[in-house]
Amino acid sequence: MAWKSRTRNLQVFDTELSADTVEWCPVSPNQDILACGTYQLQKGTGGEDASTSRTGRLYLFEFRREGLVRPPLTELQRMDTAAILDMKWCHVPLSGEAVMGMAVASGELQLYSLSSSQESGRSLRSLSSLEVGAERLALSLDWSTGRMDSSSDVRVVCSDSAGCVSVLEPAEGGLTALSQWKAHEFEAWISAFSYWDTQLVYSGGDDCKLKGWDLRAGPSCPTFTSKRHSMGVCSIHSNPHREHILATGSYDELILLWDERNMRQPLSESPTGGGVWRLKWHPIHQHLLLAACMHNDFHILHCKQALEGSGGPCPILASYILHNSLAYGADWSRLSLEEPAPCSPPAAEPKESFTESGGHLRIQYESPTASFDTSLEDDAGRYIPEDVTAPSTTPSAGLVINSTEEASSQSCLMASCSFYDHMLHVWRWDWAPDEAQQC
Repeated sequence: MAWKSRTRNLQVFDTELSADTVEWCPVSPNQDILACGTYQLQKGTGGEDASTSRTGRLYLFEFRREGLVRPPLTELQRMDTAAILDMKWCHVPLSGEAVMGMAVASGELQLYSLSSSQESGRSLRSLSSLEVGAERLALSLDWSTGRMDSSSDVRVVCSDSAGCVSVLEPAEGGLTALSQWKAHEFEAWISAFSYWDTQLVYSGGDDCKLKGWDLRAGPSCPTFTSKRHSMGVCSIHSNPHREHILATGSYDELILLWDERNMRQPLSESPTGGGVWRLKWHPIHQHLLLAACMHNDFHILHCKQALEGSGGPCPILASYILHNSLAYGADWSRLSLEEPAPCSPPAAEPKESFTESGGHLRIQYESPTASFDTSLEDDAGRYIPEDVTAPSTTPSAGLVINSTEEASSQSCLMASCSFYDHMLHVWRWDWAPDEAQQC
């Protein structure tokens, strides 16, 4: 069955500082909340000996589907912080509230809770923080709650620029450090839990090594060390739907899929054309993988055949190419898009001409795997509804999917951010069987 795939920009936001991480809240009823973190290196004056500082800003947005007469994001809060390297929401509420962790350049892991009041609406407030070490940057974090399970102990793993990995536990009085060890010779770019056995932790470093650790046995020796990546390992994500499945990415521009029971040889190897900074499995569909590929945009991969033992690379279903700088942060939203994307009319005649409405022409981008377009504002600054005209869609290059799980149309809400142009994009991805588009 051939599939048609399309990505469409919904809104672009200038974060002013370099944007490197973006996360949708997974906790109901706050799944319309989006957070974006930034990182800016500030160079002092005074020549070579001038000191540098790393500053950041945290943005909080609300996504609203109130028709097509306004951009969907509303900024709720902005907060100046130390430079933010990574952030993740806990997948389950803690003490009844959504909680987000941030890894920042001051070497701290910081926790914020999402609170709400009639006067000020929803906002983040500082909950606790813990320095994981002196003279280092906290680089990444992951929660043990990836399978949305609140029955087991909630823990956080954090990696840092000194090559260390720390495991911490949130409590009423703040964060408690449970263990810390030297995991890598250089920067430990990434750390992650196995969501199916949260006593297992993975880490990746600038020493080109991927390592596994069993917290029950202690961190004195890794359970495995893989040198399968040829450059620094900077992304790891455990599949929350399929036990034993792990995805890793590297500066070597490869995505490797693994069976945790055999870390000697990956299940598949997928070239991406850019360093793989972040990987995210879809929150519902077990075979969909989102990749932020630095110099080569954002891609959605279909991993079903690879996980079933085909051994080949994962095909790319869609690519989002509207960023003009390093692709760093990306995330799927759990929020439902109520209506499907409008189908292309037989003749792409707009309901109202742009000349009559005073609007600018729609910009459209084509790629082998999808069609991309963005709606612009009119001369008065009003948002032009998406249904003024409809772009065509193109089939996903020769991909055949027989899964009954994915046998109907899908519409996903996405967010991504890029570094040097300091841009946050919110977009949607629609894919459907070829015949479903014949409206």
